[in-house]
Amino acid sequence: MKIFINADTYKEIAQITKEKLIETANELGIEISEDINEADIICSIGGDGTFLESSKLALQKPIIGINCGTLGYLTDVNPEGIKKAMKDIIDGNYYIEERMMLEAEIIKESGEIIKMPPALNEMSISKNIFGVVRFDAIVDGKLINSYTADGILICTPTGSTAYNLSCGGPIVDPTAEIITITPIAPHTIINRSIVLSDKSIVEIKITELREHTSSYALSDGKSSEIETGDILKIKKSDAKTKIIKLNWQSFIDTVRDKIN
Repeated sequence: MKIFINADTYKEIAQITKEKLIETANELGIEISEDINEADIICSIGGDGTFLESSKLALQKPIIGINCGTLGYLTDVNPEGIKKAMKDIIDGNYYIEERMMLEAEIIKESGEIIKMPPALNEMSISKNIFGVVRFDAIVDGKLINSYTADGILICTPTGSTAYNLSCGGPIVDPTAEIITITPIAPHTIINRSIVLSDKSIVEIKITELREHTSSYALSDGKSSEIETGDILKIKKSDAKTKIIKLNWQSFIDTVRDKIN
């Protein structure tokens, strides 16, 4: 078995854990590849942010998350459990949980199209510290609402426990196949998320940016600046993130344990 390691470079604990994984791999006869294309699995060492980065690198290869972060919704293995985890994988004592992803493109007012990297958590519109963004939310060609807000989230079920949760959005079973739209700090009395079919196509059209306000389209935090008249078009991706699971735990158990 060959593994590729993607570790958080900013956390000392992640680098220490990486060295521990390398020692364990050598002991168990696991080959470490520097080429992700040659690896059988990806080992993501860090928090959920590192896992999201790994999901973009993985090329649909299975990922195991080793938690050196805080909550760790996506990273199930603790550093002290590395050896057992690697043995379980060698012995085939695991299963693969597939997670829905989103894909998006920016359609510039000029007609230019910019492809965004796929997202496991969310595509979003955000802004700098000045002003607000005015935009239309359009689903399957029909206007849902015109917003004045700090931004908007278009998220997967996996992303429901990320930024979406902080914005008052619903918690969704991560194996579900739906898309959720949640506005960020909208200037309105009523602030509600909208849950859509995974077959829906969502378009966010920027209608006004006032002086000194900059807006950005983001794929799990990877940003591209957008301007008035630009459209962010989002739909379900054909790609899936494949997560290695060693112990079956229900979604409800996970929510209770992490949130409490």
